[in-house]
Amino acid sequence: MNMQPISDHEFSQFQRFIHEAAGISMSSSKKALVSGRLAKRLQQHRFTSYGEYFHLLASGKAPDEVQTAVDLLTTNETYFFREPKHFDLLRDRALAARQHAHNFRVWSAACSSGEEVYSIAMVLADCLGNTSWEILGSDISLRVLQRARTGHYPEERAKHVSPQYLRRFCLKGNAEHHGTLLVERSLRNRVQFMQINLNAPLPQLGLFDVIFLRNVMIYFNGDTKRQVIGRVLSLLKPDGVLCVGHSESLNEMGAAVQQIAPSIYRKGYNP
Repeated sequence: MNMQPISDHEFSQFQRFIHEAAGISMSSSKKALVSGRLAKRLQQHRFTSYGEYFHLLASGKAPDEVQTAVDLLTTNETYFFREPKHFDLLRDRALAARQHAHNFRVWSAACSSGEEVYSIAMVLADCLGNTSWEILGSDISLRVLQRARTGHYPEERAKHVSPQYLRRFCLKGNAEHHGTLLVERSLRNRVQFMQINLNAPLPQLGLFDVIFLRNVMIYFNGDTKRQVIGRVLSLLKPDGVLCVGHSESLNEMGAAVQQIAPSIYRKGYNP
């Protein structure tokens, strides 16, 4: 069965599909990515063109396949303790919360396969022990959330984890699991994962002390960014902190926050 290369028209159909499903604006440079990630789905359905696959997605008759396509087109690789200054700030905030003995809540709003969530959990377990703290990890992709719940990763993802944290919170794989690590069950049990589409009204999640929304806005256009930021900030406590990616900014978006460090913003800040 010969598969036809993806045409410009077919690519534009998938650009529209992922924008409507997830708010992601996909540039023309992503044509090869779309083609590569969806090729196996065409083979699975014995389609010879990307247009046939798009028509299946648009038919309304294959919701599971729509979720699969969204998973494939939104998945991004990540690693533990990415952008360390954010975790330094998290540590400071957690230690301050310990003094006031309040329930400390953190949301990783685009958690991908979970490395960010477990990095947060290591810091909170270190600073707050068994006191009251909660972590929510969310993503639009069910596939990465399933991987996140296992807490099982290649060792190279953990090169920025301190030896102390590795010994305390991770199990090193052997035999057929050589070259991997498993996050300790006690830590896995302290976190919750949920599918959430940031481009839609958010569920009732309560308020958070710190929200990580990193390396997400680069995929959104201006209007979508403003809408997403508005939704996310509505769940941030006054004086709470929002961390974004270092290539992202909330400047000129009219957000009710003030930048206190590169890629770090405080809500309702009064100097």
